[in-house]
Amino acid sequence: MSLADLTLTEASAAIRDRRVSPTELVEDVLTRIDEVEPRLHAYVSVDAERARAEAAELGQIRGPLHGIPMGLKDLIDVAGTATTASSQVRAGHRAEKDSTVAAQLKAAGAVLLGKTHTHEFAYGLTTPQTHNARDPSRVAGGSSGGSAMGWARLCKAKTGQPTATLESSNAQAGPR
Repeated sequence: MSLADLTLTEASAAIRDRRVSPTELVEDVLTRIDEVEPRLHAYVSVDAERARAEAAELGQIRGPLHGIPMGLKDLIDVAGTATTASSQVRAGHRAEKDSTVAAQLKAAGAVLLGKTHTHEFAYGLTTPQTHNARDPSRVAGGSSGGSAMGWARLCKAKTGQPTATLESSNAQAGPR
């Protein structure tokens, strides 16, 4: 069994118990991305070098997300990374700083793999550029289709948010 096949709970426990390192898990998930991303198109971008560096730099266990590879919906700013909202209008945009969500995930030890596709500006019922993992002739439903396919096959956790309640990409992650 591949490490990429572990559930979030199993991966978290394996890292906590030191049976698997964050680097090993990230490498295995990046291999899976290389294998299936050409068919699924879940990601706008994958930054393998950044993910490897983040995994290698992790020290003491910070909690259940420590070392967990994640995809962030392409509405969430990560410093130095493009945030396009899957729109050509924002093609040149690069975030100057981390959103609150990204900062909190990093503080919890999560490893950013890349940005997942959304319906343009997350305002629609499909993610047309992303294929369904079970039937590639179909699109992934919802504005978080890239996140859904990423979670199904390409990462241990993902972010997405209901568009109607999204006020900004600086929304809080987790309980207050």
